[in-house]
Amino acid sequence: MQLVERLRALAADADFRQGVRDMASPSLGLAAWGLVTGVTMVKSGLSLPLAFGMSLLVFAGSAQLTALPLIAAGAPLWVLLATAFCVNLRFVIFSAQWRHYFGHLPRAQRLMRTYFAADLNFVYFVKRFPDPVAQPAQQRYFWGGVAVNWPTWQACSFTGILLADSIPAHWGIGFAGVLALLGLSYSLLSEKTLWWVALTAGAVSIATYALPLKLNILCAIVAAGAVGWWLDARKARHE
Repeated sequence: MQLVERLRALAADADFRQGVRDMASPSLGLAAWGLVTGVTMVKSGLSLPLAFGMSLLVFAGSAQLTALPLIAAGAPLWVLLATAFCVNLRFVIFSAQWRHYFGHLPRAQRLMRTYFAADLNFVYFVKRFPDPVAQPAQQRYFWGGVAVNWPTWQACSFTGILLADSIPAHWGIGFAGVLALLGLSYSLLSEKTLWWVALTAGAVSIATYALPLKLNILCAIVAAGAVGWWLDARKARHE
């Protein structure tokens, strides 16, 4: 009963509801992306139990979609791990920012948040709380976003897994997820340096698209990181 009362109080909180509303806006693109990921897991040869387990345990669409073609192609384990690691390097940056808001929490609570933290959570959270100072409202806002983000992803991913043989590839439903991510990425390009980094990543990924085993993604990440580091170092010298 005490847990139920706490959940009711949380659902009635204004910050929690704001988190729900903010996360609801890109939910259509998120749903399409989750559906495509579920379909891709089955089409790549994963059994239903493995696909369900991957959806629940990994909970990282970009890493899943990057790793699945490598699994299907029989890529070496080191290529698979290196690719997934590089794709998820952005979460190191996210964590460095989350630390200002959640660093004071017990380790168990921080670890739980790392599972639910995703790109969309981070974008909307930082927009809502641009000053990196811990506030009680941040906890409720974070869980409001999670209340939409996680169930939407899992429900659509499971749907894609179960209906993989019934959803034609020519529907192109994955493009809706791409559009949602492009819109969010564009909103984060607030500095000239970030624009150059994004353009570098796009140009290199296209130029190296013919490489096997999706190695163009690794090339784009390395090139974009190098450009960002060089621009930051150059800016620091001038200042």
